Amino acid sequence: MDRMRPNAANSCPLTPLGFLERTATVYGDCPSVIYNRTVFTWSQTLRRCLRLASSLSSLGISRGDVVSVLAPNVPAMYEMHFGVPMSGAVLNTINIRLDARTISVLLHHGGSKLVFVDPLSLPLLRDALRLLPHSHQLPRVVPIEDPYEENGKTSDLSAVGDGGLTYEKLIEMGDPEFNWVRPKSEWDPMVLNYTSGTTSAPKGVVHCHRGLYIVTVDSLIEWSVPKQPVYLWTLPMFHANGWSYPWGIAAAGGTNVCLRRFDAATIYAAIATHRVTHMCCAPIVLNMLANVPDSARKPLPGPVQILTAGAPPPAAVLHRVEALGFSVSHGYGLTETGGTALFCAWKAEWDRLPPAERARLKARQGVRTLAMTDFDVIDGATGQSVRRDGATMGEIVLRGGYVMLGYLKDEVGTKRAVRPDGWFYTGDVGVMHADGYVEIKDRSKDVIISGGENVSSVEVESVLYDHPAVNEAAVVARPDEYWGETTCAFVSMKEGVLAPPTEAEVIAWCRERMPHYMAPKTVVLKPELPKTSTGKIQKYVLREMARAMGTPRPSRM
Repeated sequence: MDRMRPNAANSCPLTPLGFLERTATVYGDCPSVIYNRTVFTWSQTLRRCLRLASSLSSLGISRGDVVSVLAPNVPAMYEMHFGVPMSGAVLNTINIRLDARTISVLLHHGGSKLVFVDPLSLPLLRDALRLLPHSHQLPRVVPIEDPYEENGKTSDLSAVGDGGLTYEKLIEMGDPEFNWVRPKSEWDPMVLNYTSGTTSAPKGVVHCHRGLYIVTVDSLIEWSVPKQPVYLWTLPMFHANGWSYPWGIAAAGGTNVCLRRFDAATIYAAIATHRVTHMCCAPIVLNMLANVPDSARKPLPGPVQILTAGAPPPAAVLHRVEALGFSVSHGYGLTETGGTALFCAWKAEWDRLPPAERARLKARQGVRTLAMTDFDVIDGATGQSVRRDGATMGEIVLRGGYVMLGYLKDEVGTKRAVRPDGWFYTGDVGVMHADGYVEIKDRSKDVIISGGENVSSVEVESVLYDHPAVNEAAVVARPDEYWGETTCAFVSMKEGVLAPPTEAEVIAWCRERMPHYMAPKTVVLKPELPKTSTGKIQKYVLREMARAMGTPRPSRM
C-alpha cells in the first residue's frame, strides 16, 4: 500500500463553485434567487454566472486578478460569488458602510482591477477613487442595475460605466456555455475579505478554494440544513461571504430571498410571504426581532431556524426570540475562518431545563465543528490549556482545513496569528467549561483590568441586557487614576419605555447582580450605539469616547 499515491482521478482540486453545476441539473426549474418581483431558477443562475465569467475573461480579467464589489444583498451580489471566481479572479466584497477613505485604502491594498458598484454606492466609490494614489492604475468601474431603485435602470447607468458597460450588459455579452476557469490547485486564492471594522485597522484575509469548500460543507452539516431550504438574506454577503452560505444554499438547492434593506417588520413580512425556513444574523437582529411592536409582527408560517454568531448573544435576548417561535443555533467564527468554526451543539436533555438555563447554555460558543481539526483555550504565558472550570480565562486557538491562507501583504501579521506551534490565535478570550464547551468572555483587547482584577465586558453586558428597559449595551474600559481602569457602559433603551432608568439606576441594577468591582462606574445613555453593517457594536469608537471623558475623581468601589 505504501506505493499508492494520489492520481488524476482522485486529486482534482476541491472548490465550492462546482455545487452550482450539480444544482442546476437536479433543481434546474426551481427558484434560486428571489428579489422583489424578480425570480430566477437554478438553470438561469448557472447560465448568468457563466456569462459573467465569460465577459470578465473577455475584458482581460485573468487568474489571480482581484475583482471588487460594493453592493448590498441583491441578485448580482449572489451571482458574483460564483461568476467572479469562475473567471479565475479573486472575489473581494467590500462593506458598503465604510467611508470613502477606507474603501480607497482597500482598493489600493488589494490591487483591484475592476469594481462592480451598486447605484446607491456610486457617489461613495467616486470619492474613494479620487483618493487613490496617482501612481495607482484606476480600476474599471461597472455599475449594477436595480430596476427597483431610482436611477438604477440600464439606461440610467450606461454613461457611468467604463465603455458604457453595466452588469446586465456583461451578462448579455457573455457565453452561457463558457468553460469556466477551474483552479490549478485547491490552494489557489478564491476570495479576499477585509475584517469587518470592529477594529480601526482592517486586514486582508485570503481564503482558498479548498478552505471554502470545506467550510461550506461543514456549515451545512453542523446546522442540519435540509435539501431545498428557503433562506432569507439578512446577513450581508459582504461579511465573510455570508458565512459561506452563498455556496451552501446552492449546494442544498435552496431558494435565496434577497433583501436590499430591512427592519423587523420587513423580516416578518418576508418570512410570511416566502415561507422562510432559515436565516443567519448577528445578535443585533435577534434583538430587533424580539423587540418589534406587536403591530409589525406576523405569525411564523412554520419553524424558522436562525444561526447567530459575530458576537456573544445575551441569554436574555435568546430567551425572548425563542419564545416567539424561532429556533436559534449559536456558532462562532471569524473572517479568518470563513464561517463557523465552533458550534453550540445542542443536547436533547437540555430541552428539559428551565428556559433561562437553556438560554444560558445556548449562549456559549460550544465545541469544534466536524471539519475543524482541533481547538483549545490556552494560557498566554505558559502556552498550556487552561483549567476546565468555566472561570479560568485564556485565548481561544484553532487549527483546521479552513483557517485562512494568511493576511495579504502582511507576513508579520500572519506570523503573529498563525504560529509555529500549529495554532491560529483568534484574539478572543474565553473559558473552557467542564463539559468541553467554550464560552467567549471577551476580545483580548476588551478585557478591563480594574485594580488588578480582570473584568469581562461580556459578563457585564449580559447583566445589562437582563434589564427590561435596555435595548443595546456595550462595555469598555475608562481610565481611572486609582483603579487603572473602570467599567464604562454605553446603553440604549427600548422604544416606548415610559419611564427609562437613569444612569444611577442602571448602575444600581448592576451592583445588585454582580461583584461591585465589575459593575459599571460610568453609564452613558445614547439613542443608538455605533455599529458595523453586520450589527457588531464598534467598541473602538466607544473606547475613544470613554478615553475622552478623562479620569473621574478617585473613589472606592
